[in-house]
Amino acid sequence: MNSYIDIHAHILPGLDDGAKNSAMALKMLRQAQAEGIQEIILTPHYKPMRHNSRPETVRRALYQLEKLKDAAGISTRLYLGNEVYYSSDVIGALREERAFTMAGSACVLVEFSPAENYAYIREAAYNLLAEGYVPILAHVERYRCLMDKKVRAEELYDMGCHLQVNASSITGENGMTCRQNVKWLLRREFVSFVGTDCHDDRRRTPKMAKAAAYVAKKYGEAYCGEIFRENAVALLQGSYG
Repeated sequence: MNSYIDIHAHILPGLDDGAKNSAMALKMLRQAQAEGIQEIILTPHYKPMRHNSRPETVRRALYQLEKLKDAAGISTRLYLGNEVYYSSDVIGALREERAFTMAGSACVLVEFSPAENYAYIREAAYNLLAEGYVPILAHVERYRCLMDKKVRAEELYDMGCHLQVNASSITGENGMTCRQNVKWLLRREFVSFVGTDCHDDRRRTPKMAKAAAYVAKKYGEAYCGEIFRENAVALLQGSYG
């Protein structure tokens, strides 16, 4: 398989700690295209109680990037979302469209502090599910409360949460602990999505091909297809959850 969809990317320029400007954003899109990434959900950070870009500012940034990429001959399709840092304000922000769901679906890419406690994460997942949202836990391999007692990851999965891991954790670029955590999740097929979590054009670039090749070899082509593309296709079509 050489066609992927990235559901976690910080490429919209000037909005968060991702691409600093349009030139960097275009370079990242070229890198993504060279990797075989054909579609990307752009997920700038949304952090409650912080200064966040207004929705119209985010939409305008997407519109401008669309024009630039088309002029540059880049065919990668772009969609809008947020990586939402969970707090009690999140559901209101989603309802009022101050924060974006994933490509207009019911799915929400949600993150927590790596040191957050399990009770808080579980309550957050329950609150989102109760309001009709589908939580996708961003880079789940980082959360110590889940990875130190992995049955908790299974419990969240069984609740209806979907688990996203970073491609760079699969390939070992985030250290051995993250890689071992991801292997455990992959062996049990608890991973629903792989994202790049790219932030720049040098160190945290949009890379997927190496991670996909590894997953296909170790865990099978079918599962690789699901987590690198097919589940994301269903999300974009509004039929995932």
